[in-house]
Amino acid sequence: MQKKSGGIFKELLENKQIFKDREYLRPSHIPENLPHRDEQVNRLARIWVAPLRGETPSNVFIYGKTGTGKTATVKYLMEELEHVAGDLSREVEVSYLNCEVVDTKYRILATLSNKIRETLVEERDDVSDLPEEVPMTGWPTDEVYDNLLTLLDYRKQVIIVTLDEIDRLVSKGTSDVLYLLSRINSDLDKTKMGVVGISNNLNFVSDLDPRIVSSLGEEEVVFPPYDANQLEDILEERSEKGFADGVIEEGVINLCAAHAARKHGDARKALDLLRNAGEIAEEEEAQKVTTEHVTLASRKIEHDRMEEAIQSLPDQSKLVLLSVLLLQERKARKIGTGDIYEVYSSLCRQHGWDVLTRRRVSGLISELDMMGVINARVVSNGRYGRTKEVELNVDPLQVRSAVQKEIYIQDLDSLPLSKQKKLG
Repeated sequence: MQKKSGGIFKELLENKQIFKDREYLRPSHIPENLPHRDEQVNRLARIWVAPLRGETPSNVFIYGKTGTGKTATVKYLMEELEHVAGDLSREVEVSYLNCEVVDTKYRILATLSNKIRETLVEERDDVSDLPEEVPMTGWPTDEVYDNLLTLLDYRKQVIIVTLDEIDRLVSKGTSDVLYLLSRINSDLDKTKMGVVGISNNLNFVSDLDPRIVSSLGEEEVVFPPYDANQLEDILEERSEKGFADGVIEEGVINLCAAHAARKHGDARKALDLLRNAGEIAEEEEAQKVTTEHVTLASRKIEHDRMEEAIQSLPDQSKLVLLSVLLLQERKARKIGTGDIYEVYSSLCRQHGWDVLTRRRVSGLISELDMMGVINARVVSNGRYGRTKEVELNVDPLQVRSAVQKEIYIQDLDSLPLSKQKKLG
């Protein structure tokens, strides 16, 4: 390739612009307006006006499926709350934690402590009387909690702590921190704290200790899924700021909304689809974003989502899926559970992992079938009983790409199979 000073970038800059600012088309963007969430905004605002009066805010559980605007609404209102508190000279602090990332009692207490300390450090010159920063490991949990109490009571204030994906704490067995936080006001003299829990799982409360539910579940707000018309409104508003004028062909917004409405009214999926359609149009140097670009974007997203799902599988499930892949690449006409178990056992021995029972592997095959990664059909072999005939439901190259990042893949012929029989 001949080097040209800035040539490739100059050529790209001269192309017709598809995007004005694609950040408006990302789910992480917090808009100035939240269409079709007036009821939830007003309900939460009535709860969170308490800190502006110097009162303790009620604890709140917020429920709703993914992409229904829960996190965006909370962040929007928290920004408004901090802004108004500043105008009124009220000491109101908000803190956001994602429990998918910060998922243990220690890390939650340490992260909260360090966030509060960081705010105090920014506000004053002399910080010699502040407790030290908490490391992410190494301290006794009681000491971390005492550190948090000292920082919280350093001055008179109201603080709201938002725990997004709060149900992760239940699934990971660390929900005891919720009881601690729900009772923290009894250990504070100057500060008042409220807790906000956001969850995609409407039923996770049933797994909580009743004491936690009693303390935390003072208020509950449910976010229903968006319908197609509501999603259209959201996309129209975002596209006006995100895309260049006149580049969206008629029918594009409608098609993106219809796709997402079928997926439980998920606004995130609608935005991802519209943005990806625009990016495909940009790559093609097209003048407009068309419905064909939406169709191509939908296929790309499904492909990427399936690869992500495969990558997140437990190692044992990956080995079962890999066994199906190797057998199918061998062009086995009928892949039975016995063949899969034979290859799976060899893979386990190769990687030094425990070999699960046939029954458990059959269960993993059923789980992969439910995910749509494979098709598993039960067939009768007469007096020999029943078995499952299995085939991949995704591109083999996609499986290889997702699995081989963590597991070394050999050809079937190189595996030390324990039975001397022809597979395929």
